[in-house]
Amino acid sequence: MRSNSRTFSDRFVISSKEELESAIEEFGFVPFFANPIKGFSLEEHIAPKCWWAGEDPWPAWEWKGPVIRETGCAYGKFMQNKAVYISREWFPDFANYRRDGYDADARYDDGLMARDDKLLFDLLDSNAPIYSKTLKKLGDYRKGGRKGFDSSITRLQKNCYVVITDFKHETDKNGNEYGWGIGEYSTPEKFFGRDFTDRVYKRSPEESRERVKKHLMEILPKADEKAIDKMLG
Repeated sequence: MRSNSRTFSDRFVISSKEELESAIEEFGFVPFFANPIKGFSLEEHIAPKCWWAGEDPWPAWEWKGPVIRETGCAYGKFMQNKAVYISREWFPDFANYRRDGYDADARYDDGLMARDDKLLFDLLDSNAPIYSKTLKKLGDYRKGGRKGFDSSITRLQKNCYVVITDFKHETDKNGNEYGWGIGEYSTPEKFFGRDFTDRVYKRSPEESRERVKKHLMEILPKADEKAIDKMLG
């Protein structure tokens, strides 16, 4: 049972990076965007000035890198192909369930991972941490080259073999940052180290799923159980 009684059904506002970090630690799971479960997102709880500031940079987007670095949380497209912050406490169980107890090699050997996904995973794993732009260049993902980068990297995140570990901006000749942040990728094994590897397969995938589901039902008391099952995948 959680020591803090606040749930996502309560009315609260996140108006700073520090408050977002606290929410990740408190709830364990904080989806970035609104989704079928009402109220279960940063988008629905953030102060308007921090979501859309009227000009770049948009605060909520600029917090991503610092929040990942400062909390050591997992971040990636983990639920319904949309980005979610997951705390260090809860990510091993979530990853165990999503991986169904398999590491990447075993999953591929059993025919449960596409060849294109495994090739990208191996390239990423050999060079992690690596920014997406560099990864695409190394893998020849370009017009006239290999296809399917976005689909493969999304599936690898969904199954918790890849996490986003930071963001950086391009800079112009004067050193000024511009554009959207470019994601840096790694594997949970390399990003978290033994804090992850010692815990990820500690339980059966079924036990991990039930543990995560019970927690989500506690922080989402008004959500339909079928909706939670759908979010879990």
